[in-house]
Formats: sequence, structure tokens, C-alpha cells
Amino acid sequence: MSDDRYGGDVLAGDWRRAGRPVVPEVDADPGLVVELPEPGGREGFVGAVLGVVKGVVELEDRRGARRSFPLGAGFLVEGRPVRLRAPRIATPTAGARTASGSRAAPEQRARVARAHRIWVEGRHDAELVEKVWGDDLRAEGVVVEYLEGVDHLADRLAEVRPGPERRIGVLVDHLVPGSKESRIAEAASGAHVLVVGHPYVDVWQSVRPERLGLQRWPEIPRSTEWKHGICEALGWPHADQADIARAWQRILGRVRSYTDLEPALLGRVEQLIDFTTAPE
Repeated sequence: MSDDRYGGDVLAGDWRRAGRPVVPEVDADPGLVVELPEPGGREGFVGAVLGVVKGVVELEDRRGARRSFPLGAGFLVEGRPVRLRAPRIATPTAGARTASGSRAAPEQRARVARAHRIWVEGRHDAELVEKVWGDDLRAEGVVVEYLEGVDHLADRLAEVRPGPERRIGVLVDHLVPGSKESRIAEAASGAHVLVVGHPYVDVWQSVRPERLGLQRWPEIPRSTEWKHGICEALGWPHADQADIARAWQRILGRVRSYTDLEPALLGRVEQLIDFTTAPE
């Protein structure tokens, strides 16, 4: 047999795309930080994904400004071109488990939201709770909201007026004896308000360090802003809030289920779910 280098069809296949780099598709999951550059290489809009509705993704930048863009090409993630697509929703199979370890119910519409709420301190706490317990909370009709800091707890409780039909569960960072957080929690707790917390400086620490290839989380001096200190210790960019947001997405992306979280957080979230879903 001879090697016939003229025997093939040179126009076979997608010859127009030959040699062109393949742009990967990325799910527009909530919290993903993306950039839409302007023509000429100028910096454009950088923000975290809030959600996707009818082929349009809504982004929020670090100053709170929001803009919407059609899904598809033209976005950058960590400086690399991507095509954004709507997140895919997995259908539970028989015997499947949710990320929290609960038995997955057959696919159904989310329950109408109850008046009960679970409050967490910030966006990162809310995203972690959503990733692990989101299926359970939607099935129970319990909404998670964030406070932007436990200092606002008393004012928020005064606004919503908790009662038998409006129970409020609160998850607090760094809830240790003698701390400011512990005093706020003690003052706010009551028959219709349950305040619990974990001992970590930030919810980042509730992710098991081995999921990031660490033996333990670095110790950061009190004089250093904790998240910036963590990024610096790990050799990650930390110049601005966009860097911090990307660092969190890197950490959150390593969480697959409840087994990747510390028991000190797991027990407290389950306690809040029980409190807000107990018979009225």
C-alpha cells in the first residue's frame, strides 16, 4: 500500500474553523465573576453573576451597579475568553442524594416561600448555604437572606417583627464566648428568633482545608484584613474586591457536598432549617 496524500477530501470537515482556538462554555452560576471587555482592549464591566433569565445574565459589580447582557461569547473568566450559558439543572434519579445528604425528592416545583427566613451575614455565606442546602430549602419554602453584617441584626428584627408565623433563624460568623457577636446574639435570641454560629473568622474557613490542598488554613494577624491575608498567604491575587470574589469562587468551586464542610458549620445550618420548618 502506498501513502496517497492526495486521496482525501481537503474540504471535508469544518475547514473554516481549522486552527482556531476553541472557546470553552461556562455555566453562568450565581457568584461567578466575569468581565465583558470594551473594544480596543479597554477594561469593561466586571461583575458577579446574579442570575439568568430568558437568555440574559445579570451582573453586579463591586460598587453594587447592575447590568444585563445576552448569554454567549464575548466574556472573560480569569482573563480567558469563554461562552456563557445558562446553568444546567440536574434531574435527581431514584435514590439520589442532595448535596446536603438528604434523599432527593422527585422533580417538582419549589414550594411557595414561607414567612420564615434564614439570615446569614454576607453573600459568601448565602452562596455556600445555597450550594449545599439549596434543594432542601426550596422544597421547604425557606428563603435565605443576607444581613451585610451582624451589626444590623437588631434593626432588621425590629422591621420584620418575628412571631409564631414568622420565625427567623440567624447564622453568625465567629460566634465565640466573649465576642461582640456573642453579645449581639444573646440580646436578639427569643422564642421566635434562633441565633447560632460557627467559630470561624469567616465562612471561608468552614470549607475543609484539604479541599484546597492545605493541611490547615493559614493564620492571619489581627492587623490584616482576613480575606486579603488569606489570599496573600496562598499566593492568590488580592489587590481589589474582584480578586477577593474570584478567590471565593475558587474555594466554593471545591465544595461538592456537605462532606467538604466542617461539622461546626453543618450542625448549625441543620439546626436553623429545623427551627424554620417546624410545624407552625
